[in-house]
Amino acid sequence: MAKVYVVGTMDTKGEELRFAADCVRRAGAVPVLVDVGTRDAGQGADVTAMDIAGKHPDGVGAVLGLDDRGKAVTGMAEALSRWLAARDDIGAVLGLGGSGNTALVTQAMRDLPIGTPKLMVSTVASGNVAAYVGPTDLAMMYSVVDVAGLNGISRRVIANAAHAVAGMALNTPPAATAAEKQGLGLSMFGVTTACITMLRETLDADYECYVFHATGAGGRSMEKLADSGLVAALLDLTTTEVPDFLVGGVFPCDADRFGAPIRTRLPYVGSVGAVDMVNFGARETVPAKFTGRNLYVHNPQVTLMRTTPEENGAIGRFIVDRLNRMDGPVRFLLPLGGVSAIDVPGMPFHDPAADAALFETIRSGFQPAPNRKLIEVPAAINDRAFVDATLAAFREIA
Repeated sequence: MAKVYVVGTMDTKGEELRFAADCVRRAGAVPVLVDVGTRDAGQGADVTAMDIAGKHPDGVGAVLGLDDRGKAVTGMAEALSRWLAARDDIGAVLGLGGSGNTALVTQAMRDLPIGTPKLMVSTVASGNVAAYVGPTDLAMMYSVVDVAGLNGISRRVIANAAHAVAGMALNTPPAATAAEKQGLGLSMFGVTTACITMLRETLDADYECYVFHATGAGGRSMEKLADSGLVAALLDLTTTEVPDFLVGGVFPCDADRFGAPIRTRLPYVGSVGAVDMVNFGARETVPAKFTGRNLYVHNPQVTLMRTTPEENGAIGRFIVDRLNRMDGPVRFLLPLGGVSAIDVPGMPFHDPAADAALFETIRSGFQPAPNRKLIEVPAAINDRAFVDATLAAFREIA
């Protein structure tokens, strides 16, 4: 039977963790109590802090016995990630704690595959939890009261969480079978919707199309699925998170964008959809340093800023550097007629000089190889001709 790993700092949360493990056991699942405390040894753990710390690449001394608590917690988080990754019997993971333990345990949870149940009961779960959840299916439950002793409220909250993970561990959904359609990851933004819709209408018959809104978290989620082996290929046509990362918008990727196809060698079809824009919130939130720039109010909550030729050069370098590291089958398409719905003649972001800087940077930096081709399409990204070129490129490598 798959096990429920109950994880926390036994030196400070031992009573609560033991209670959670007892609830899991009474619900019919098998609990494993894991201590990740960095100060004193806890009592009653099935897996000790020493056991976990020993998985750190620099040894136990990089985790335990340190005067710097921040370094100790960081080290323990890395060790826990490595330890959990080596387990083949995880039915679910349940964490309990405050801000420090939440950061520690959720780092390891985020490294687990999509679909592995993971639930964190935390004192910080009522605020902005993006940093803890990231691009994963990690669930956060607010503890209401601090995880500092058992009382009428904490018992109810912890028991609910324990029963939830026990239920998940005991009722694992069936894995996909060979008869089911393979998954495809597609990135989309409002200004590339027409392109992705036409692709999806064609590909739906043969594939499960998972469309990700390119809002920073969307791109990371798509790549997390790729790293987890849950998609057969990526049609990453909307890379607008890159300009937000480089220029300072509100929907940024991180430095690991395109890392999944580099690591997994999955078939990859990409493009430069919506890199003509940097995203901000309401008009009044646009930083003062961008006064005078070409701004477009997409809706009351979203203001777009046209990228300049210089910024497009930087965007192109970021993208092409990562394309050149991909050893799997790669097709990258340049829509010479416009990279978004508002980057075509007569629309507010039509800027041939900016697009030319982008295209030339990618063109000059791209390293062709037997697995890797650059395709220039004399059409805009939402034109049928570009969609047809994308489908042809995908079928060449799928």
